[in-house]
Amino acid sequence: MTEQIVKPARGLVGTARLPGDKSISHRLAILGALAEGATTLENYSTGDDCRRTLDCLAALGVSLKVTDDDRAGRRVRLEGCGLGGLQAPAGELEAGNSGSTLRMLAGVLAAHPFESVLAGDTSLNQRPMRRVMEPLRQMGATLTARDGEYPPLRIRGGPLQPIEYALPVASAQVKTAILLAGLHAPGATIVEEPLRTRDHTEIALEQFGASLERERRRITVYGRPRLRGKTFHIPNDLSAAAFLLVAALLLPESNLVLPAVGLNPTRTALLDFLAGQGAGIKILDVEEAEGELRGDLHVRGGARLKGGSIEGSLTVALIDELPVLAVLGTQSEEGLRLRDAAELRVKESDRLGALAENLRRL
Repeated sequence: MTEQIVKPARGLVGTARLPGDKSISHRLAILGALAEGATTLENYSTGDDCRRTLDCLAALGVSLKVTDDDRAGRRVRLEGCGLGGLQAPAGELEAGNSGSTLRMLAGVLAAHPFESVLAGDTSLNQRPMRRVMEPLRQMGATLTARDGEYPPLRIRGGPLQPIEYALPVASAQVKTAILLAGLHAPGATIVEEPLRTRDHTEIALEQFGASLERERRRITVYGRPRLRGKTFHIPNDLSAAAFLLVAALLLPESNLVLPAVGLNPTRTALLDFLAGQGAGIKILDVEEAEGELRGDLHVRGGARLKGGSIEGSLTVALIDELPVLAVLGTQSEEGLRLRDAAELRVKESDRLGALAENLRRL
C-alpha cells in the first residue's frame, strides 16, 4: 500500500494556472456552431462537461478541431453550419454529467426538423428537466422524457413560434435554451427572469451579431439573424478560482495571484461577499475582451473573516460557490448560514446533503 503524508501548509504562494470559464465555453461553442464561417475559441475549458458539448456538436455535423498547448491552453476552431444547418445525429447525444449541455442543446434541437435524443449519465438522468421542456413545447417542439421529466429527452423539432415566457425559477441555463430556440423563430422571443442570472448568453449573442434588447430582467431576442463567426479569448473561470481563493484566505502566509479571471458583474458576487467579510483581495489589470471583463486577483491570507448569512438573490448569485464558502464559514467569527439553496439538491448530486455530511466528518 502506498502511503502519503499531508502536512499543514502555512500559505499558498505564487501564480496559479486556471481553466477557461466553463459557462462561457459552452455558450460560445454552441453559438459558433450556429454561426456562418469559422469561430476560434482560445482558452476553452478543459473540463469534461465542455468536451461533451463539443462531442454533441460534432455528432450534429459540426466540423471542429481541438488543440492543446501547455502555455496557451485549449483552442477550439469550429466551422459553423448556420442557423438550422445542423444534421440529424446517427445515435443518442451523450451529455455525460453536463446539465448545461443537455438543457442548452435542447433549445437548439427544438428548431431542427429531425428527431434527436439527449441522454446523460446515471446522475444526470435523475435530474428533472420539466423547466426546460415546458417553454420549448410552447414554442412548438415535441419533447418527451422518462416519467414525463427525466432524461433521456426525445426531441422532435420543427418550425417554432416566438413566445413571451416568465421563468418560474431563476435559471441561466433555461433562459439560454429559450433564447437559442428564439434565434430560429420569426419575430421577438422574450424571457423575463424573477432574479437576474449570469448574462454570458446575452453577451455572446451580441458578439455574434444577434439583435437583442435587455431591460433589467427582461431579455428580447429577434429571430433569424445572421450570426458571424469570430475569435474569442475566454477568461479564466472564477468559479474554479474560488477553491484556491478560499484556501489562500484561510492560510495566514498566503500571497497568491489568480490571473485573467472573468469579472462579469453577474458573477462577481463571490468577490463582493468576500470583500464584505474582510478578505484581503485586490483586483488588478482589469480589461475587456469580446464583451467580457477579466482581471488578476491578488489574494493575501491572515484576515479575520466575519461570517453571516447568504440568502435570497445572493444565494442565486453564489449557487456554484456555496459549498466552498461553507468551508470558509467554519473558520469565520460568526459562522455562515445558508438559506434558499434547495437548487443544490438537484445538481449532479445532492450537494447540500454531501456538504453537511462531509462537514460533520471534519
